[in-house]
Amino acid sequence: MRILYYDWDEFNGEDCRDAMRRRGHEVVTFRDRADIGKRDCDCVFSFDYFPEIAEKCHEHKISYISWVFDCPHYPLYSGTITYEENRIHIFDKRLCEELKTQGAKHVYHTPLGVNEERLRSLGLATQPESYLHDVTFLGNLYDNEFNFFDQATFPEDIKEYLADVIDAQQLIYGKDIISDKRLIDASMMEMLRSFIQFEDTGKYSVDYDRVILDIIRKKVTVTERRKILEALGDCFDTTLYTTPDAKPVPGVTNLGLADYNAQMPYIFHNSKININMTFRCIPSGIPLRVMDVLGSGGFLITTYQDEIAEYFEEDKDLVIVRTPDEFIEKTAYYLEHEDERKEIAINGQKKVFEKFAYTKLLPEVLTKNRI
Repeated sequence: MRILYYDWDEFNGEDCRDAMRRRGHEVVTFRDRADIGKRDCDCVFSFDYFPEIAEKCHEHKISYISWVFDCPHYPLYSGTITYEENRIHIFDKRLCEELKTQGAKHVYHTPLGVNEERLRSLGLATQPESYLHDVTFLGNLYDNEFNFFDQATFPEDIKEYLADVIDAQQLIYGKDIISDKRLIDASMMEMLRSFIQFEDTGKYSVDYDRVILDIIRKKVTVTERRKILEALGDCFDTTLYTTPDAKPVPGVTNLGLADYNAQMPYIFHNSKININMTFRCIPSGIPLRVMDVLGSGGFLITTYQDEIAEYFEEDKDLVIVRTPDEFIEKTAYYLEHEDERKEIAINGQKKVFEKFAYTKLLPEVLTKNRI
């Protein structure tokens, strides 16, 4: 198959292209969307969904395969998702079902993957001591200019009420209470609209009430990641890899950004315990961080998600927590039980290589391309 691959410098792009080539496909990259229709191909492929590419593929009657790993990903609310040429793969089952109700004709649930050959070849255990940590979180704290919740000016009574909702959500994993209309009803939403303004570009049919809920979910993530990291930092030697401009977390060492290919696998492999706190905008899916930690042979403690519990065996492939307090309890336990920790890391890597290697997922993705 000849694949015209849209390269937008996404961090996992070369991993996927390498797997495509190893499966025997010809891969031609492009950056100018005007190239669609000028080059002979069997399909166009991109990570995430681009309405402009969908338009071009619709014009030229070419299959457009998109594999979405971002959430929220508002381009999915473009009217172009109904085009016959689309083959949209979503890593989250609930989001997949939602798209179907919006008229997407060819949308599939496909978990995210890893390049098992690259990870096997890295020699992950033979690294300098700078990558050896007791407890590690590698991810965004979202306490920057994109934390729109803190930029809004709410009246004191609304601010206090939302603070209570945010605190309550932090205690519950795997269930979204932000969308419960008993907590944020129509009258509350109307008030929130007056304090959170949007520029409507007309490009997407976005439900801005949903965007407001996502802003609140992001605020939950901002708050809980800091709280959990502070609690871990109080008890353990805890390291953070995140943006250099992130606000300091007491008791936690911030080593800045880690390169996806050159550093991240070594950090995951050599940290005794890796932490995943799933971004609250993801309803049910498995974050890419989970696949990356396990694919690197790292030991993982993660918040509960329906699909994590469905695809992985708890306390065999990884460790799941259902309350914030369990982070401390289970981190303490597994720091003291090295043999159990190493066995779980080995099992997790084996599961990811067997079920979620790109070479295992791509045949299903690419065979759905025909129109």
